[in-house]
Amino acid sequence: MASSLQKIQGDESVLLRVTHSNLKTFSSDTRFSLQMTVESVKEKLWKKSGTSVNSMNLELYDDTGNKISYLTDNSRPLGFYSPLDGFRLHIIDLDPSSVTSGGWLEDTSLVEKYTISEEAYDKLDGTFRKFKEKFDSQIPSPLENKIADNYMEDLSSNIKVGSRCEVEPGAKRGIVKFVGQAESLAPGFWIGVQYDEPLGKHDGMVKGIRYFQCPPLHGAMVRPDKVKVGDYPERDPFEEDEI
Repeated sequence: MASSLQKIQGDESVLLRVTHSNLKTFSSDTRFSLQMTVESVKEKLWKKSGTSVNSMNLELYDDTGNKISYLTDNSRPLGFYSPLDGFRLHIIDLDPSSVTSGGWLEDTSLVEKYTISEEAYDKLDGTFRKFKEKFDSQIPSPLENKIADNYMEDLSSNIKVGSRCEVEPGAKRGIVKFVGQAESLAPGFWIGVQYDEPLGKHDGMVKGIRYFQCPPLHGAMVRPDKVKVGDYPERDPFEEDEI
């Protein structure tokens, strides 16, 4: 018991794999301070998963898949439950109307899409099609603006998969998951980033091609000049509340 108290009192942290009851492809390795209360853990997971704190139950599993305990007391520190690196923290979303329910957050084919006929679309003013036609007519030759296949290759050579990084604009933080050319995007070199928070546009699949794997809405493909590699730890979700 004394050793457990010493562990909670120390400035220690643990790396847990987080899964979700509604999001089957959701899997995030997240570091938590052992001094964080269960409520603070839920606040951090809300930003990652979209499940609200009041609708969230947590289960702790060891590295062999055995359930250790339910994290039912929001006031207890995480260290009370003696988690170790490699254990799994499972989110159970109790809200039937949650944004994570129904599968549409992972499968966009389930979302009803607005459609318009070609004839009706052509009659509209200010559409992207008309803008593109006007824009293209002002370009003497497409070859003059062609991007080389090795565009930004020199910058990408200093960026390694697995590195922590910060992405502009917005100073969004995450992990480098992909470095190279992306055939579904423009020529040149691209960096695939898994953001710490759901600030991205996809789960690592772009235009039908998978470049890396990450939780939904955590993925982004950006040019190397937007990426800074360095010691960028995950932000504390409560640091803005501190005085």
